[in-house]
Amino acid sequence: MIAHLKGTVIKKSEKNIILSVGNVGYLIHLSIPQIAEVEESSEREFFIHSQIREDVFDLYGFVDYQDLSFFKKLININGVGPKVAMEALSVPREKLAQAIEEEDIKFIQKIPGIGQKGAKRIILELKGKINFDNAEREHGTLHKKANEEAVDALTNLGYNKPQILKVLDSMPEKITRTEEIITYFLKNN
Repeated sequence: MIAHLKGTVIKKSEKNIILSVGNVGYLIHLSIPQIAEVEESSEREFFIHSQIREDVFDLYGFVDYQDLSFFKKLININGVGPKVAMEALSVPREKLAQAIEEEDIKFIQKIPGIGQKGAKRIILELKGKINFDNAEREHGTLHKKANEEAVDALTNLGYNKPQILKVLDSMPEKITRTEEIITYFLKNN
């Protein structure tokens, strides 16, 4: 299974890109906001979800590990496939999370491919269960900077970013200083 790709964008279309990695071009589906940020000939890296069935081998790319985690939660809901989940990720993540918590069915129904039953299922399955990675928690930019510094330091020590973010995903909110974050990772890796 492919979990991460880094390479050069050689072609960009409406909902996907071709990423050249080691002389192999991978077709990667992206959400609309992510497509808007990508330029042809630029170096990019993505966390990847591989969707493999007997007649399909699709790759879905995410700039943030938090988007990948949210995507996986969405596709685990009965009736929500990868294409609909990508449409959902075209909505700002925080607004969608707020709509789920507030049971705003009409807002969720605005997402292409989601009807009233689908919106109710999403709310039922995800309400109270949305917890974005600590790097995205809203407890101030100082803490976000500490998280970024910790991730950079751990990357320099040889750990890979997906591994780091996976461990930090379960980090208690009270841990906010760079040193504490690094210590937490080293103890829980």
